[in-house]
Amino acid sequence: MMTLAAEIDKNGTSPEKLLAPVLSAFWDQPESWTLDTYRRHEGYEGLRKALAMTPDDLIAYVKDSGLRGRGGAGFPTGMKWQFIPQGDGKPHYLVVNADESEPGTCKDIPLLFANPHSLIEGIVIACYAIRSSHAFIYLRGEVVPVLRRLHEAVREAYEAGYLGTNIMGSGLDLELTVHAGAGAYICGEETALLDSLEGRRGQPRLRPPFPAVAGLYACPTVVNNVESIASVPAILNKGKDWFKSMGSEKSPGFTLYSLSGHVSGPGQYEAPLGITLRQLLDMSGGMRPGHRLKFWTPGGSSTPMFTEEHLDVPLDYEGVGAAGSMLGTKALQCFDETTCVVRAVTRWTEFYAHESCGKCTPCREGTYWLVQLLRDIEAGKGQMSDLDKLNDIADNINGKSFCALGDGAASPIFSSLKYFREEYEQHITGKGCPFDPARSTVWADDKNASQGVNA
Repeated sequence: MMTLAAEIDKNGTSPEKLLAPVLSAFWDQPESWTLDTYRRHEGYEGLRKALAMTPDDLIAYVKDSGLRGRGGAGFPTGMKWQFIPQGDGKPHYLVVNADESEPGTCKDIPLLFANPHSLIEGIVIACYAIRSSHAFIYLRGEVVPVLRRLHEAVREAYEAGYLGTNIMGSGLDLELTVHAGAGAYICGEETALLDSLEGRRGQPRLRPPFPAVAGLYACPTVVNNVESIASVPAILNKGKDWFKSMGSEKSPGFTLYSLSGHVSGPGQYEAPLGITLRQLLDMSGGMRPGHRLKFWTPGGSSTPMFTEEHLDVPLDYEGVGAAGSMLGTKALQCFDETTCVVRAVTRWTEFYAHESCGKCTPCREGTYWLVQLLRDIEAGKGQMSDLDKLNDIADNINGKSFCALGDGAASPIFSSLKYFREEYEQHITGKGCPFDPARSTVWADDKNASQGVNA
């Protein structure tokens, strides 16, 4: 099958034509965050069409579109809505996870800053589908400018009749609460987020029961990522066939890719699922001048890293999974040849050890000892046996913790040892980091490094 890159070469198509700006279509316009700007771009038309359907038909429509969760695991959004029991006599809740804190991930915060009404419209549609009268947005508390802008967008929506009682004459009543978190990475995990919303310390819950059965206040709850919900209005407005015309068969649609690191043009690139890092680098100016790609993450620091040999892996759920990693949050962190892998993995592991909630032993103890070993290796005090010990500790964390934080801490260990074990060994045999400017030729040779990512 011909790749998108091959099609570009054959047809002479500009790489920018591969982009699919939907959520980001008018981010660069003056006051893009206001209701007036949103309405000028067909805002709340998707809601109008959704309210003309029955809730069950609406769930089936979103399910048929193939929309998958944009927060990490890629679980089908419509199926998650379908899990909510009906006729149970309990309140139903929608909780939007805006606690974006994965290292390298930066898509939801820019989306909320530039186009908050896309999320609000998606929330109203989702609440109508799952028969909910109260929704919550759990926002990362450090991003105060976004919090203020989101509060103003909610005020505009109430004033215009898109929130409150009898929305657009449909009989739907909906209250929307914006809640600011307090800076805990663990509260990005859905059940820890629910505990935090209820006023308790944010720690993952033992499952079952799952949130769809006993979530917020022990009632049926849907927890969705910001981008997942914000994508729904466009699907309703333009149609599920339009949505499925982009991406791949099992990973349809558009999504936001966050390109960062040692690249010439970092930023948000909205494209169909299945685009490759090579194509994104081609249209963004490549790696910084005079340097080449060494390793990168497809979905943030908690996903197994890739190398230059993975430049043409389709960035969809199946393609990245088949190559041995996870698409996650599409946080493409790119590192060039001047970066010490051991140092990078050590910093990531220090983050996970610091953010571990301490509830389960494998994660609480394992991340601590991973940091001790990595610090010794980076400082040139390690032993060859430490490499097997690293792998063994990571194996005792992976899949044995309450939540995915433990798995995320283990992923960089496994993948870096797989692709860069020799670099770990150099730290041990050389009694220090070969990338230390005081003792390395790597930094002195920067100006002579190969150009681009194809060198």
